[in-house]
Amino acid sequence: MKIKAACFATILFAGNLLFGANVSATNTVTVYAAASLTDAINELTQHYQHKNKVKIKTSYASSATLAKQIEAGAPADVFISADVDWMNYLQTKKRVTVNHRVNLLANRLVLISPKDRPIKIKMQNNVDPLSVIRGRICTGDTKSVPVGKYAKQALISLDWWQRVEPRLVATEDVRAALNFVARGECQAGIVYATDAAVTKNVQIAAVFPENTHKPIIYPVGLVRNNTESLKFYQFLQSREATSIFKKYGFSVLTQ
Repeated sequence: MKIKAACFATILFAGNLLFGANVSATNTVTVYAAASLTDAINELTQHYQHKNKVKIKTSYASSATLAKQIEAGAPADVFISADVDWMNYLQTKKRVTVNHRVNLLANRLVLISPKDRPIKIKMQNNVDPLSVIRGRICTGDTKSVPVGKYAKQALISLDWWQRVEPRLVATEDVRAALNFVARGECQAGIVYATDAAVTKNVQIAAVFPENTHKPIIYPVGLVRNNTESLKFYQFLQSREATSIFKKYGFSVLTQ
């Protein structure tokens, strides 16, 4: 009897562990977000976890990297991209549906320089950017990283591309470009306005006219449709989330 009782207790204990693991798993939401959203999403998740018994896991990188990871089966529940192209890509791969995606935020494209080495430049076709920028220019990879793609569009529109391209340093995401400039390793950088605002070591030299590139739109998509993921997806569109996004300089499109 003692052996049977011990076996029963062991089975019961193991069952409780398994049940606890399942509860923990269902109460976790994994968010994959563009690197430029790092500060805003970190504050949002802290706020959300404080009010709800849910753990939020986050992964930040370029939208291209994250989308490829999700396509390969990474355990993302919610994805926020820095452009619509990578969300469209996941939709074609049937990882996101049209009914569970929405354009959430907007941003501006800016030229930055180290704060201790400021530059001034006019965003006009008749201006030679290399008369002002004599060093390297950092931005995201122009073939895949959203900020780099926007940067290339803007540079082509201003007729600066051929002159600037040899000076470009392609980075894995926008925060890497920001950090290169903040450390003085690049004389200039092309990033989002919200990124320039998170460090005191850079300053905005100029804002690219909005008509020089596609609108900078951040769509959010629900990758896994379960109760907790859906709640967080909806929370990102709430008034509470709106105030935090605005705090970091984003324009909110879901109001």
